[in-house]
Amino acid sequence: MIITEGTYTDQAQSQAYAHQPGIVTQAQIQAWRTLVQSVHTAGASIFLQLMHAGALSQENHYRTHTLAPSAVLPKGEKMPEYGGQGPFSVPEAMSEKHILEAIEGFAQSAVNARDAGFDGVEVHGANGYLLDQFITNYTNRRTDRYGGSIKGRIRFAVEVVEAIRLAVGKEYPLGMRLSQTKVNDFVYRWPGGQKDGEVIFSALAEAGVSYLHLASEGRDWRKTASIADGVTITQLARKVAHIPVIANGGMHDPSLAEQIINEGHADMISLARGALVHADWPQRVAQGLALEAFDPEILHPRATIENALRWRTLRERH
Repeated sequence: MIITEGTYTDQAQSQAYAHQPGIVTQAQIQAWRTLVQSVHTAGASIFLQLMHAGALSQENHYRTHTLAPSAVLPKGEKMPEYGGQGPFSVPEAMSEKHILEAIEGFAQSAVNARDAGFDGVEVHGANGYLLDQFITNYTNRRTDRYGGSIKGRIRFAVEVVEAIRLAVGKEYPLGMRLSQTKVNDFVYRWPGGQKDGEVIFSALAEAGVSYLHLASEGRDWRKTASIADGVTITQLARKVAHIPVIANGGMHDPSLAEQIINEGHADMISLARGALVHADWPQRVAQGLALEAFDPEILHPRATIENALRWRTLRERH
């Protein structure tokens, strides 16, 4: 199964960086339809990941005004590889109207994805973007029903799921990607630990998600998965939610992937770097073939002919 990159859900505030894909206009829907048909022809399934950047817009030129749960300056700085430079802007605290508009954007985008032929959608609630900003205590200082305790901070994500369910029905697959760490904060953990996780996972399962996708922001799963003595965040999700759980973070290492499945930490694994290096990663692992290391240059938005030729030469040597 393929899960796309984060795809923005409205033209007003959700886009994170230049050239990010969207699922808003008819032209975008039609372009995705062509891609989905190609994936289906090859015998695979494909889900669209729905994403709202919130305060973490990387652009310096077209978006300096952002929205977030509270007017809190994001940690760290923008990412040059996404066209960003310097500190983030202080976002505007979202009004109830802003919140309803963002929820509607997710719901309509899910409908658009279904119409484009996607087999399901995944809501990006991880890595520091808008839904995660609501869940995180230091970026959500609201005193209304969307803030306060973890029961309040998870409300926005729950309402996004409920709106999508209302729009696409109970049978259409709908996942949720979550993480404790973020693109701009690798050390954050849910302050309530296991208790926070229990509230988050049970609330989303009750709202109607089909699966949970737990990410580690590109870090080794072993370093980020622990949530209590002897308990991993993925194990906790399986226990509480009773739905399939996907583990993410360093899964291009087959020994780690095998350990996670065999020890019952998760039902499935997802990988990005390994699949970018080898589109046939599952087949190569099954056949015991060598796996090459990931070269981040292949993702550079300003790729050059020289880099492309260097990469092709490397592949041909192997």
